[in-house]
Amino acid sequence: MDKVEILGVKIDNLSLQEVLEKVGNFLESKNKYFIVTANPEFLVAAKKDKNFKDILNYADIAVADGVGLVYAAKFLGHKLQRITGVDLFGYLCELAEKTDTPVYLLGAGEGVAQQTAEVLKQNFPNLKIVGAESGGLILSNGETQTANGNAEIINRINLAKPKILFVALGQVKQEKWIFKHLDQLSSVKVAVGVGGTFDFVAGTVARAPELMRNLGLEWLYRLIQEPGRAKRIFNATVIFSFSVLKNKVINKIKKTNAAEG
Repeated sequence: MDKVEILGVKIDNLSLQEVLEKVGNFLESKNKYFIVTANPEFLVAAKKDKNFKDILNYADIAVADGVGLVYAAKFLGHKLQRITGVDLFGYLCELAEKTDTPVYLLGAGEGVAQQTAEVLKQNFPNLKIVGAESGGLILSNGETQTANGNAEIINRINLAKPKILFVALGQVKQEKWIFKHLDQLSSVKVAVGVGGTFDFVAGTVARAPELMRNLGLEWLYRLIQEPGRAKRIFNATVIFSFSVLKNKVINKIKKTNAAEG
């Protein structure tokens, strides 16, 4: 599999069709699989959190959700195809409908997963949605506030018997939750971290216009719509870009010194 390493995190250079084919094979396997939809914020967070970086590199598939990763890969001399989490979510639901695969929605704000399920029922009438819940308050380390909170969530998922689990708890949190608990989910074959996808699908958060998405200006749209995200957007644009540039310069110096030595 063709992988591109950016700031120590390996991203898969796969087309959407290749991802869907792999997921189809995953669903027929006895094993469990973990899919990450990465963006620049993930990699900035991974620089500060080795555990998170290890989890990202453990994933069976890590796609480039953010356009910043595509630009960074090009700057480093590699090609990387972009697959947004929202688009992947839709295509996986379409695949699940065609293959009669039950799915479960976990995460987002109170009631948003249920709203997402209603929208999905309109778009995919035969899709088996066996559960939809926010999961309550899950902490940044992937645990719940109460001792039995995760046990209750896991029990509900196991009773529903989904094969695909979509987890929308936000970056870092959702990946840590999946990593910690996937083996406890008896029927789940594929778990996917989908970030803010439920909000977009449910309509609680507006997605950037297609033109802005194509131009890689989603960050600007989000900043205008949600000024409170300024720090996150700064990390995803300025900090990420500087880190990639710095990393390239350091690696070039190391190679030069090694050649001279």
